[in-house]
Amino acid sequence: MAALASALPFSTSPILASQPDSIWLHDQIGASRAKAISSGYRELDQQLPHGGWPPSVLTELLLANPGGGELRLLASTLTRITQTGKTVVVLAPAHLAIAASLSECGIDMSKVTLIEVDKPADKIWAVEQALKSASFGALLCWLPQARDDHLRRLHLAAAATQGLTFLFRPLDAQAQASPAPLRMLCKPLAIGRLSIEIIKRRGPVHVEPIILPLEIPEILLKPLATRALGKPVFSTPSSYSVNRYALAATAARHRATLLS
Repeated sequence: MAALASALPFSTSPILASQPDSIWLHDQIGASRAKAISSGYRELDQQLPHGGWPPSVLTELLLANPGGGELRLLASTLTRITQTGKTVVVLAPAHLAIAASLSECGIDMSKVTLIEVDKPADKIWAVEQALKSASFGALLCWLPQARDDHLRRLHLAAAATQGLTFLFRPLDAQAQASPAPLRMLCKPLAIGRLSIEIIKRRGPVHVEPIILPLEIPEILLKPLATRALGKPVFSTPSSYSVNRYALAATAARHRATLLS
């Protein structure tokens, strides 16, 4: 497919023009019709498709240890999403203090939906329903033992949205095949730094790891300073178990909106 893109001018090929998300030149980073969302880190944005986290795709972050910096990595992005009124869905978090961690990062918890699910089948079902919501902005999902069919379902579900979908899995999953167009190894380093190695993306192979200082992004300094003065900033809702009826109703309302 890359050879076809190189052989024909993009502007003269109706096939290529109709599929900008799936066609990319082998020496260029893939782009998307939907606008990418900045990671908040210039060095990382330069290596991400279209200069930021790509919407409508499954992004897989492979972690050495859950809670090793993934929330701080995404804090700036999630804050921007919630500021636009979109919802961040957190599914089956790996540690119980996820709400406190998000709040400490300065994220508006009134726009965060926490869902606790035990069974793998319920997790996938909950993800698919959450992605159908009209208010969906981003999904954070921990699936350490995801099967191939689970990954394919998540990949297809993410492609039908305009939001961001992040899947967290252990480092040893890097040897397994994945339909995710973007895969990254995240390893914590000393002094609050994080090593990012892009092992799969639409574009040229990325060799050198990206070392990021996981400092508090500038966008978060004001709300954190307000909290330091003792003023309430965010309210933290309690997490709850997956409610099939509520999620199904949300999905039904979204489909009705699209058909009207």
